[in-house]
Amino acid sequence: MAGHSQFKNIMHRKGRQDSIRSKMFSKLAREITVAAKAGLPDPTMNAALRLAIQNAKAQSMPKDNIDRAIKKASGADAESYDAIRYEGYGPGGVAVIVEALSDNRNRTASNIRSIFTKAGGALGETGSVSFSFDHVGEIVYKVSAGSADAVMEAAIEAGADDVISEEDSHTIICGFESIGEVSKALEATLGEAETVKAVWKPQNTVPVDEEKAQSLMKLIDSLEDDDDVQNVYSNFEVSDEVMAKLSA
Repeated sequence: MAGHSQFKNIMHRKGRQDSIRSKMFSKLAREITVAAKAGLPDPTMNAALRLAIQNAKAQSMPKDNIDRAIKKASGADAESYDAIRYEGYGPGGVAVIVEALSDNRNRTASNIRSIFTKAGGALGETGSVSFSFDHVGEIVYKVSAGSADAVMEAAIEAGADDVISEEDSHTIICGFESIGEVSKALEATLGEAETVKAVWKPQNTVPVDEEKAQSLMKLIDSLEDDDDVQNVYSNFEVSDEVMAKLSA
């Protein structure tokens, strides 16, 4: 399993849910506002907004928060956010991609650079690590959506590329350009997905030891704590043995 997914599991097990939830709602609201401002404030007419709302609902974000985020986009004082991608290396030369929505590029760049430096990493140029990742669509269903075989069949019919069925979920991978088309086809067969989004999937993973894993997790934690950061992706991999120690 790639490092970031493992790290998410550790964070939740260590009981940081409240602070994570509050920050997550803030980031989801920003995505909704940006999507609503970029198109129509009506999700039936705006695919990006529809996906942003769907993902917010999957995280149990209250309807009032969602409505407020949509209204914020049409206000006279609506903030303007730029989507920015940062790329760099963490401890041990592990590749890291950071996606941000910022209303102040200088502040965000300074913060991200500082976080990388403090963690013993280095921020690189755009394109310095993304060549080793695939930008793909990721559609996640709860395990109750169907058996692994049924989900695989639906995914093949919908034109997806891969399915990873685990204990609590089914993750369907498709081409970045076909996210909308594939998710719509899957919805007709499996119902509404839990999340639908574009992700950076590493082509290969880099095994790291316990010390490096701890440093990388601190780096990712610090990045995700930054208000402007929306998503963080990495290509490190942790063994089950190290995972057990870090989860203790």
